[in-house]
Amino acid sequence: MNIGVIGQAVALFAVTNIDDILVLALFFAQGAGRRGTTRAVVLGQYAGFIAILAVAVAAAFGATFLPEEAVPYLGLLPLALGVRAAIQAWRHRAETGEEKSAAENGPKLLSVAAVTFANGGDNIGVYVPVFATAGIGGMTVHVLVFLLLLAVWIAAGRYFATRPAIAKALSRWGHVLLPVVLIGIGLLILVEGGAFGL
Repeated sequence: MNIGVIGQAVALFAVTNIDDILVLALFFAQGAGRRGTTRAVVLGQYAGFIAILAVAVAAAFGATFLPEEAVPYLGLLPLALGVRAAIQAWRHRAETGEEKSAAENGPKLLSVAAVTFANGGDNIGVYVPVFATAGIGGMTVHVLVFLLLLAVWIAAGRYFATRPAIAKALSRWGHVLLPVVLIGIGLLILVEGGAFGL
């Protein structure tokens, strides 16, 4: 196994997924103390990322399941989820911390997967040329390294969400921060991609 290819895969993953750590921390904070949170976040993150890799690998072989002009519209997924989270936060704004905690739902697997896929939609454009030029062996190394690093990213997100100072801030402001981040990601994807002529 070529160390250079592994190093390239590590750097490519880190650069294209740095923002995911914050999103993961917010998802873990949203589900703090609820059964099934870790499973939903882990499986959702892997499902969304595997979908990104599947599209990128297929496109590297010449198949295009997702037309390039459709990628910016993936921003509608986190935008919709962010608006939904904002509406929930607004409805429960007058409740105490315990009431709010009881009313909120933890992250759902499909929501995490949708945000992961939408947030990584632009990564497909970066991965395709790398995969296409790396050959089967290099592409396999990239995919394996990405899947291993995804576990590190998930652990980092969980770690940050469980540090006392960060956990306290996220429990106090997470209900506001999660919608803002999701709406921001959605708008960024839409605007950077030129969706709706933006």
